[in-house]
Amino acid sequence: MSHETALIAIISVGLGLAFVFGFLATRLRLPPLVGYLMAGVVVGPFTPGFVAEAGLARQLAEIGVILLMFGVGIHFSLRDLMAVRRIVTPGALGQIAVAASIGALLAHGAWGWSWGAGVVFGLALSVASTVVLLRTLEERGMLDSADGRVAVGWLIMQDLAMVLAVVLLPALAGGSAAAGQSLGVAVAITLLKVALFIALMLFVGTRVVPRVLAGVARTGSRELFTLSVLAVALGVAVGAAALFGVSFALGAFFAGVVISESDLSHQAAADALPLQDAFAVLFFVSVGMLVDPMIIVRHPLALVATLLVVILGNALPAFALALVLGAPVRTALTLAAGLAQIGEFSFILAGIGLTLGVLPVEGHALILAAALLSIVLNPLLFGMVAPLERRLRERPSLLAALERAPPPLAALLPAVDDEVRDHAVIVGFGRVGGTIGRAFDRAEIPYLVIEADRVWVEELRERGVAVLFGDASRPGILEHAQVARARLLVVATPGAYRTREILRLARKLNANLDTVVRTHSEAEQRYLEAQGVGMAVMGERELALSMARYALLDWQPDSEMVELMVKALRQRVPPGTAPPDMVR
Repeated sequence: MSHETALIAIISVGLGLAFVFGFLATRLRLPPLVGYLMAGVVVGPFTPGFVAEAGLARQLAEIGVILLMFGVGIHFSLRDLMAVRRIVTPGALGQIAVAASIGALLAHGAWGWSWGAGVVFGLALSVASTVVLLRTLEERGMLDSADGRVAVGWLIMQDLAMVLAVVLLPALAGGSAAAGQSLGVAVAITLLKVALFIALMLFVGTRVVPRVLAGVARTGSRELFTLSVLAVALGVAVGAAALFGVSFALGAFFAGVVISESDLSHQAAADALPLQDAFAVLFFVSVGMLVDPMIIVRHPLALVATLLVVILGNALPAFALALVLGAPVRTALTLAAGLAQIGEFSFILAGIGLTLGVLPVEGHALILAAALLSIVLNPLLFGMVAPLERRLRERPSLLAALERAPPPLAALLPAVDDEVRDHAVIVGFGRVGGTIGRAFDRAEIPYLVIEADRVWVEELRERGVAVLFGDASRPGILEHAQVARARLLVVATPGAYRTREILRLARKLNANLDTVVRTHSEAEQRYLEAQGVGMAVMGERELALSMARYALLDWQPDSEMVELMVKALRQRVPPGTAPPDMVR
């Protein structure tokens, strides 16, 4: 099979089987990712039948990691990152140290491995999967919450620590590419590269990248804007890895951070989401491909011990350290559940250890199998967070003892847009939306506009109108318009499909939201009214009714009678039949 054919086969077979097994998993009331992992096992080299090329699968999965971290960076501002630094910096480093020490002691004391193998083994068990934790936070609507920000900050510190570990492993094994350099020099060079990259992104990237994207947005081409977003995400990630030695994930995260400070961030995140989801699925498929199911038969006790280190060795230190550093119980429980699994960096460390001859083959197999099992079990652990918190809330004395360390996390993270509520959201501010906006201005009704035309957005901002750049039919845009706390949604843009999608997304956020929408066909109007839309207005009909009202008044001076006739027309009453209001 040629390289091109192998690539197509991986994408088609991988996504196809992921769909089948994911659907079966949901029918069995299991998370879909369990099905994605099983799809990988089926196409992996350890099971009969079709075998996908693992190298290509991992590269496709890496794209998913890049896009996912890019999206996280867009939602995670520098202010948020600095706000949680007092918790995540000592907390993440302490958690890694404890979990890695437990893993190293297990490997050396119980299995007789060398200390070098134990250190690699322990480090691989101490770092959580970025994809798994972020997907879980997204599914639960926690990514923009205080708990989510701490979890993301914790992941970033883990990534920084693992970047350093990846560089130091060859030196510790005696096979450093920079032969003759001391370990201290290698550490200093690595830290200098990381600092240089971060400084470049924060001081140069924050000025250049948003301006480039703003210029592209002014062209009005959605395709060009989406392409520019993907080019920035992938380009910065690859450049960061090639020039500064940092991970793809960390590079993509800071690419998102530089965009987060501009108003383009919401639309950029929405444009990256579809590809992000597809490649994230391929990530889970690639994880399943690496796992040898027979490890359960060959080393059952060792696998159970490894899994316990992953779950308890990460969860308990994270919980304790978060509380000591001032996080509330809910945040500590969220961290404990989210970090009780391992993923992409674990595979990298295990692969390097195996290549250098430090980690034995069974150690590599144990890490991969523990990764799959911990990912499968992670949703169950997350499901325990709320019940455990309720139990603790029922014991005030115990809760007070656990949350005794100041300052509370709430003091570190200011509320976001809490003052925006009971407002109207207008989608599209052209001739129709603009007229509605002027009516709201006169009535002093608070409103926020969502507009996809970048040039128009800038003009509205100059006029003092609260406006959000983006396509309201893309996930994430309505959330930033605070639709969950809005009173009315006005869809003033044409397009039946987009209108239906906007309504679907809005109702997921706010089931009681009142809506008025624009449509151009009677069939669509009837459909929307049947779906419970507050009011569906057909533009041509209203135009005809206004003209009919004027013409009828020319012949019929009784304005009340004319209004009844117009009402009959609006209600589509057949000619010769009087509407209820006209029955005397």
